[in-house]
Amino acid sequence: MTSLKFGTSGLRGLATELAGVEARRYAAAFAAYLRSRGPIAQILVGEDLRSSSPGIARDVMAALCAIGVEPIDCGQVPTPALALAAMSRGLPAIMVTGSHIPADRNGLKFYLSTGEIEKADETGIVGALGEGKAEAIHARTDKGVLQAYRERYLSMLARHALEGWRIGVWQHSSVVRDLLVELLEGFGAQVVALGRAENFVPVDTEAVSEDVATELAGWVHSHGLDAVVSTDGDGDRPLMADETGALIRGDVIGVLTAKFLAAETIVTPVTSNSAIEATGWFRGVIRTKVGSPFVIAAMRGAQGRTVGFEANGGVLLGSDVEVNGARVAALPTRDAVLPILAVLGGARAAAQTLSQLAATLPARVARSDRLEHVPAEASAKLLELLRRAAASFFAAQGEVASVSDVDGLRFTLTSGDIIHYRPSGNAPELRCYTEAGNAERADGLLRWGLKAAESIVRQP
Repeated sequence: MTSLKFGTSGLRGLATELAGVEARRYAAAFAAYLRSRGPIAQILVGEDLRSSSPGIARDVMAALCAIGVEPIDCGQVPTPALALAAMSRGLPAIMVTGSHIPADRNGLKFYLSTGEIEKADETGIVGALGEGKAEAIHARTDKGVLQAYRERYLSMLARHALEGWRIGVWQHSSVVRDLLVELLEGFGAQVVALGRAENFVPVDTEAVSEDVATELAGWVHSHGLDAVVSTDGDGDRPLMADETGALIRGDVIGVLTAKFLAAETIVTPVTSNSAIEATGWFRGVIRTKVGSPFVIAAMRGAQGRTVGFEANGGVLLGSDVEVNGARVAALPTRDAVLPILAVLGGARAAAQTLSQLAATLPARVARSDRLEHVPAEASAKLLELLRRAAASFFAAQGEVASVSDVDGLRFTLTSGDIIHYRPSGNAPELRCYTEAGNAERADGLLRWGLKAAESIVRQP
């Protein structure tokens, strides 16, 4: 038995199980799989700021050296920066990161020269697993990955676009923490660096704890801020709070980013707010399962200027766009810097605060949270119960009008309220999403939904 498995975004598991032979096995298997499709001489390797990441990165590079593939050590870089380098240089890449999951876990994200791997590629990697030998590391260090990512955004906003705003950057252990400060200052903002941490802090932008939300709001008021921005650990999911201290949901960040970029087609998972369709801003909205591979696959067939995003706020750019007279090339992997700049820039261009900008969306309020330490079999038990007896399960909240099984089970009540249960693909967790016409109802549904689910999944 092992905790290591592929989820919605790469291989994840306990760091103690990934470090050493398993990291070598998966790195060698990735290279072997690539060689089955053609010659491969080099692979880019990056890492986040987790304490376990440097050692795992060395394991990855030692395994590549053992099979005659040169690792290019890119150091501590955001995941989207490594993905950008892979696509622009025509090289595959391995990112050592556990993204937002707890510090005792870690993972590997694999990139082809064309972008993220697909589910079929995961099967190919697993099929190529072998011994995972190691040799002395002979790697070339490359510091250009972060610089290219920085240059991507230097002209996205006008030079003084954010002048007059005070913006807090919650730095914690985000690998993009210093670059965010640099970029925002470059656009004229007065930046207040907050909460820099030496130890890894897991930040799930889709399930922000009450303590974190309170701390962010406190910083807004105590420092007189117009916004607080941050990301998860590897810089592919944004976190934003407005001038009142209220968090801006990831799917709201996504749709505001898409509007700023003049998107024609939106691709987003079923968990994102239904207000997206109600805006009327886009020619088409395509709904998918949760996970960037599903969003990427759907973006390929989309029409016109295409932007994808997930409910966690990570934005995937499916086509080139022109912003502020500058071309921003397609990058079909989750990115946090793009939406942060887009939402801030959109608010300034409209002469609005962030709360005013968010209020331009139709009045649909979405909430989400999770039950941790829920084994897959316990989640499966809940979903089976809901398939058999949804009417009685939801009786206290209303009558079920329709159900979607695109990903988990998403129930729409006759009132228009939504309750959605979905087992996480990255960790032993059960996620609950709710949506209603006002915050009080959405919050109440979420509390009820978590409590009702817990009574089932915690049963012996």
